[in-house]
Amino acid sequence: MARSVLQSALADLADVPATSRWVRNGAVRLHALDYGGDGVPLVVLPGITSPAITMDFVARELTDLVRPIVLDVRGRGLSDSGATYTLDDYASDTLAVIAGLGLDRPLLLGHSMGARIAAAVAAGGAALRGTVLVDPPMSGPGRDPYPTTLAAFLGQLAEAARGTDADEVARSWPRWPRREQELRARWLSSCNPDAVAATHAGFETENFFDAWPKVPAPTVLIHGADSPVVTAAGVTEARAANPAAQFVQVPEAGHMVFWDNPTPARTLLRQSLTDLT
Repeated sequence: MARSVLQSALADLADVPATSRWVRNGAVRLHALDYGGDGVPLVVLPGITSPAITMDFVARELTDLVRPIVLDVRGRGLSDSGATYTLDDYASDTLAVIAGLGLDRPLLLGHSMGARIAAAVAAGGAALRGTVLVDPPMSGPGRDPYPTTLAAFLGQLAEAARGTDADEVARSWPRWPRREQELRARWLSSCNPDAVAATHAGFETENFFDAWPKVPAPTVLIHGADSPVVTAAGVTEARAANPAAQFVQVPEAGHMVFWDNPTPARTLLRQSLTDLT
């Protein structure tokens, strides 16, 4: 299954109020969207099949508070593919972006896979102002599997490779704003199937709770009230494992928190970031 960036997808960048930045981590060239401004840097780490541009509707609403910099995680968007796709690889890429762009004690915001990356970076002792983890996968060895199967992800990538549209995306994600359905239709083909498969395997072999207790305050864990990824039992365990953390629940939202219920999710995120800055 080929990875490709469509011309129509590249044209979307003309409507994004951000500048492309490039950083190298070894042989891997990493792309990020930098929204600029004088605020505290906020490095945004998206999910398993979410190129940077798909977080635009979140990032652009934060520029009065912070300087959002949204990473195309390796194997997605305009960033290179890598030889491997471990949590350590993703954490190393994040540190390379922080160093390469000269970011002084940034905040980290991660959704899903990105939340796991943020936790790994913070637990490793990086100089950060704080972290916001949004619906991190709590699957891992000896735990319930991640609720979306690899076959489902690969099926979506196959649809994108043959050519999909917003109507087809809407059948899987009917609650999403139309623009976000359109962006997913145009950008999903930029996701490397090997990267997705390796990351999905990591959801089962790399334990979030190895890093989470070591994530220093201030940290906020935001989760969807209806998420199958961060369940009520998962919240209880996470509270016990990191008592200094703050917890925020977004009503009427599943795992795709910002897409499922955009306005409350962004409002609660703004409140969390205000507290951190």
